[in-house]
Order: sequence, then C-alpha cells, then structure tokens
Amino acid sequence: MKCFILLTATFVVGTLSSSEELHPKWKNFKKLHQKSYDRVEELKRIQIFEANLKKIEEHNKLFDKNEVSYKMAVNQFGDLSQEEFLDYLKTYNNKGGAKTTKSVKLQPHLNAEVPDEIDWRENGAVTDVEDQGALGSAWAFSVTGALEGQNFLKEGKLVPLSGQELADCVEGGSIVEGYNYVIEYGLSAAADYPSDSSDGTCRRGDIPAAVTESGYVVIMGNEEALKDTIAAAGPISVAVDATNWQFYTGGVFLDANCSSTELNHGVLAVGYGVDDGTDYWIVKNSWGTEWGEDGYIRTARNADNNCGIATDPTCPIL
Repeated sequence: MKCFILLTATFVVGTLSSSEELHPKWKNFKKLHQKSYDRVEELKRIQIFEANLKKIEEHNKLFDKNEVSYKMAVNQFGDLSQEEFLDYLKTYNNKGGAKTTKSVKLQPHLNAEVPDEIDWRENGAVTDVEDQGALGSAWAFSVTGALEGQNFLKEGKLVPLSGQELADCVEGGSIVEGYNYVIEYGLSAAADYPSDSSDGTCRRGDIPAAVTESGYVVIMGNEEALKDTIAAAGPISVAVDATNWQFYTGGVFLDANCSSTELNHGVLAVGYGVDDGTDYWIVKNSWGTEWGEDGYIRTARNADNNCGIATDPTCPIL
C-alpha cells in the first residue's frame, strides 16, 4: 500500500512538472489570475487548461480561414471546463419574479427614423466595465448599466451605481427583481455602497438613493424593436445565452447553436453597428476588461435573434 501511494504521488508530481515544462502559458496564467491549487487539484486544472488551449487553437485556425466570425483567447476562465463554466452561468435566474404592476409593454415603431449605427459609449452614457468575479451577479450589472444610462440622459451626469447593493439585497437573481427593488427602495451610488467590503449582507441602512425608478418598459417585438429602443432611449438591459462566450476575444459572435430562449446571462446592449457588411450589437459584459474586446462583445444582429438578445429586453423609467 505504501508503495502504491508513493508511486501515485510520484506520478502526480511528475505529471505536473512535465506539464509546466510544456506549458509556460500555464505558469503565466496562474500568475496573471492569482490562481493556486493543491497538487491533486492542479493536475486536474492543467488537464482542463490543455484541453482549452487546444480548443482555442483549433477554433482560431477556422477563424484564419474565414470559417468562423470571431476569435478566441485564454482568459480568467482558462482553467474551467465547459460544464463548470455553465455552472457559473446557472446562477442567473431568467425566470425572475412576478413583473411589477409598474411595468409597461413597448411595441416596436418600425416606421421611426433611426440611425444606422449608434454607440452610447461615445455619448458618455456608459460607465467603465466591471468584473463580477465569482459572484453570479451579472443581472445586477445589467440593471445598474441601464439605470446609469437613463440617469445620464435625464440629469446630464454619469454616476456609477452599486451592483453590490443589488447582489446583497435582492433575492431571485434576475433583472426584473432588480428593477422591482429599485422601484421600492431606489439605488445607492457605487461610491456609497462599494463591493470591496461586502460579506453578502444587505447593508443599505441610511445610505441615500442616487437614483429612483418609477417603473420599467418590457420591449416587445424583435431585433428591429430593440434597435429602435436603443437609438431612442439609450442602453438597454438584455438577457442572452452566453454558453459559448467563455473564450471570446474579438470579431462578431455568431453561433448557430446559441439559443434564443434558454437565457443564462444578463448584459447591457449599448449600441449597434455594421462591420464589413455584418450587422452587430455592442454589448457590455461584467467579466472585466481582459475578456472580449476590452470587456465588450459584438454579437450578430439580424441573425434570427442569435443568443436571444431580443427575447427579453427591458428599460427602466426614472
């Protein structure tokens, strides 16, 4: 038995040493993302990392041959398997709760004049990209982003709002529940309710509201209705299927397997445009600036509602 344990330990150590020699990228990955593991866990993570490297390399070969529309790169999710990444996304509740009676439905105005392209970042209505970390709080950043944009358009100033307050104080983990909370209590500025000292306990107390909300609009229709609303009203909360967004790093994301109904991630649509004849949405994510195009993704537009971006958009009313 002792010999078996010794041989097993030697195999694990030897495998780790060999893998690190073959993959200096692994050492760089651990250092950059401050990762540490015990010996057994590290062996598992190296194997996943190697498989992800192979997946990324094979995908990018297809990109170089113009067979896919977007590129991949290693990022903070490099040591997660596809199943683990899906578990990370499953913290989003796309069912939400009962919609407040203060919501209204907006039908598309298909005859309205709208610009061919718009980017609300260029108009000062979008705050910096944040990183939700291990928290399943993407929906909270979707809500704060839409509120920040509406507040900017109404008051003329861009005030970062507290996604941490929503994560701490809202049960349910959905965009709708986030809006319902703000209707009842308002929402603090991020400077007054920061995330650096949170333990998950709601600590709003006497902190004043930086914004208040009277209701929200549910955008009914299709991608054309979403385009109309973004052009007229600013950044919009949207839910998407982000199953295959794990290693996106650039280009226009188009995936035939991306669902338009099984939505697992909340993000912010901040504009739309055209790249060499390809229509796209500009979407702000909450996975930090090392992911995607400085924290953003361009997703295919007018492509059968790819990833469900036009399935359940909402816009707050201040």
